[in-house]
Amino acid sequence: MGARPSRRQMTEARRLALTKLPPELLVQVLSHVPPRALVTRCRPVCRAWRDLVDGPSIWLLQLARDRSAEGRALYALAQRCPADGNRHEEFPFCALARFCLRAPFSRNLIHNSCGEQGFRGWEVEHGGNGWAVEKNLTLVPGAPSQTCFVTSFEWCSKRQLVDLVKEGVWQELLDSGQIEICVADWWGARENCGCIYRLRVRLLDEYENEVVKFSASPNPVLQWTERSCRQVSHVFTNFGKGIRYVSFEQYGRDTRSWVGHYGALVTHSSVRVRIRLS
Repeated sequence: MGARPSRRQMTEARRLALTKLPPELLVQVLSHVPPRALVTRCRPVCRAWRDLVDGPSIWLLQLARDRSAEGRALYALAQRCPADGNRHEEFPFCALARFCLRAPFSRNLIHNSCGEQGFRGWEVEHGGNGWAVEKNLTLVPGAPSQTCFVTSFEWCSKRQLVDLVKEGVWQELLDSGQIEICVADWWGARENCGCIYRLRVRLLDEYENEVVKFSASPNPVLQWTERSCRQVSHVFTNFGKGIRYVSFEQYGRDTRSWVGHYGALVTHSSVRVRIRLS
């Protein structure tokens, strides 16, 4: 009896068998591999596999398997609005691969939305005693963390710049006229002190010039009123071509000029991208 082949020999045999497949069949096989494994495990195998993973065919097949209404609409758009082939400096492969890897339609593109990582990801300007991070006074539904940012007795502001292309949305898709950008923010006040809150969200081009904006200036919350959280939201649609960034900007302060952190509380900020189905 011959020696039993080792696991390494068996793996090499399977690899050789796959490399003998015609390219069109190999594309079909590789399209069933999860995106992360395609890049980290399959792409380094050989030059032919690398070229397949770097190209659009495998990724289009992966998109085609999503039979939801949004999935079908996305697949149609991907065929109608193909990426131009330019590769982002952080990704050596095509825009469709970035989209499948980053999955921008299934997540919030704001990082550290509740302050669970301190001020990481935010450009912060402190007024009064500055911003602080505290536990929520009331439950915020759907928040990844029940914590919030709190302002002080002078205007405090913070901003996060979302690079939509870096997050995985290719430029031709953004320019298709079929994309909506949904923004939302939760805010509130302490029961014993009133507050003022402002939100401004701007869509910017590649040079960070403003193209369109949304502003919210709710009425100030008065002292000794209910301390419930409120949500502000807006959907950008039909915003034209050339959008690259979302600038998400929050402002807040208290109404009593008290030392400490008694101003507006903000949390669970979100920027989400979706296909317009109607």
